[in-house]
Amino acid sequence: RRDKTDMLERFDERGYLNARRWKPGDDPYTLYAFNQRESERIPSNRALRDTRHFRCATIRYDSDLPPTSIIITFHNEARSTLLRTVRSVLNRTPVHLIHEIILVDDFSDDESDCQLLIKLPKVRCVRNPQREGLIRSRVRGADSAKAAVLTFLDSHCEVNKDWLPPLLQRIKQDPTRVVSPVIDIINMDTFAYVAASADLRGGFDWSLHFKWEQLSPEQRARRTDPAQPIKTPIIAGGLFVIDRSWFNHLGKYDTAMDIWGGENFEISFRVWQCGGSLEILPCSRVGHVFRKKHPYVFPEGNANTYIKNTRRTAEVWMDDFSLFYYSARPAARGKSYGDIRGRLELRKKLKCKTFKWYLDNVYPELNLNFLLPASKPLAQVWDEPD
Repeated sequence: RRDKTDMLERFDERGYLNARRWKPGDDPYTLYAFNQRESERIPSNRALRDTRHFRCATIRYDSDLPPTSIIITFHNEARSTLLRTVRSVLNRTPVHLIHEIILVDDFSDDESDCQLLIKLPKVRCVRNPQREGLIRSRVRGADSAKAAVLTFLDSHCEVNKDWLPPLLQRIKQDPTRVVSPVIDIINMDTFAYVAASADLRGGFDWSLHFKWEQLSPEQRARRTDPAQPIKTPIIAGGLFVIDRSWFNHLGKYDTAMDIWGGENFEISFRVWQCGGSLEILPCSRVGHVFRKKHPYVFPEGNANTYIKNTRRTAEVWMDDFSLFYYSARPAARGKSYGDIRGRLELRKKLKCKTFKWYLDNVYPELNLNFLLPASKPLAQVWDEPD
């Protein structure tokens, strides 16, 4: 612990950030689609309010939890947010639970964004020789990981108090679980850290648009303990923990998907249909900067990339129910989605269940939308493309 503290103290934070001199009229949103100026004003090790229910502080976890490899992928991330992500992990995680922090630099313009951070404890850097996107970058990070458990984080996060033990405990008890924290909101304008509701789960409409949805009154009534895990039909995809052997057994990610988008549907359907489960854990909290648009370029365009990725998901995992996807997203008809034979063979090899089973057992609420137009996302301030 003393060695970790010494390394943090020796890290040249000012030299790494090299904050620009802001002039009147400069737009702080230009590069990263959030207020870069405000982010640079905030310390990398700022204190956060514990946003968990008080019951969470009374829970004791096993002393022999498995350590994890924490994988953070990024492309042209602001140095202030990237550093704050890493330092929050180092400051709020028991050191013995961090096997390593793997930063996967997806061909950023300045490779020193990553390389300079290897001076921090536990951090190592992997750089792609060309732009690969989130999905293939995460697979590369997972392939290089040494720990038995993988933790995926976005590069503009701040983990909160005792965030990791609840996640590792659930994985230790059942390696087929995939678990996610409650995702708190870091305001893109002020960088204020705001608690999110713990009564939410992931949902979607037939166009495969992710949305947060409130637990029903019946679901809330069954939750006698506010610390109890919440089964979720789908995860947001940015932040989750998974057993590495289970991740490999399930086929990792569909690496024919491009850049970003739809991969959370594909892995969520696959986990549920192939023998696993998805949970959100109220006693784990991680803040995330939610933006209203992507700051980076999609080579084939944002919409075309999302359609390709979600169409691959629909064709492999949704069986005849893919017709409802095409009805809700008619622009997808006729668009190229590549070769899916390998993913279909994977599904057969794993003896995965049908999408009807998923609807009946995991997300029966979606059945009500069969003949309705694609539903609107909940009006939540964090419902955005990241």
